[in-house]
Amino acid sequence: MSKNSPNHAHEPPEDVEYPSTLRITSKPFEEHKESALDRAARWEDGEDVPHVVNFQDASRLQRILTPRRLDLVRSLMDAPADSIRSLADRLDRDIRQVHDDVQTLHEYRIVHFREEGGAKQPFIPYDTVKIEVELTKSLGDASESPASA
Repeated sequence: MSKNSPNHAHEPPEDVEYPSTLRITSKPFEEHKESALDRAARWEDGEDVPHVVNFQDASRLQRILTPRRLDLVRSLMDAPADSIRSLADRLDRDIRQVHDDVQTLHEYRIVHFREEGGAKQPFIPYDTVKIEVELTKSLGDASESPASA
């Protein structure tokens, strides 16, 4: 395995070029699938397309992207951290909680790592992170809403 080989199937090599934008969406599966196919076609045509992380329901997105985790994302967008401990110090938070938050965000490919000198260096490779939440009326709610006249 070369130095730039992924250490598991979903981990990109060290020299990967990331898109400038990460879009975090909350869309139903079919809509997300259509969007993914469209992005793949545009990417094959040489367009710069965003990386997209989709949650099929808004409540799951809200459970993952808590205010503290969003603060962590903002901090890493401003500057990568030398280690999880240095990130915890920067955020003035308990190292164990920061470690758990970083691991969760890494599982969703929001936070990435570089390994140097035995330390995991968390970073966000995107210039922009857009969060899009779509809420739709349930099919069973055909009655008029309270705001209707």
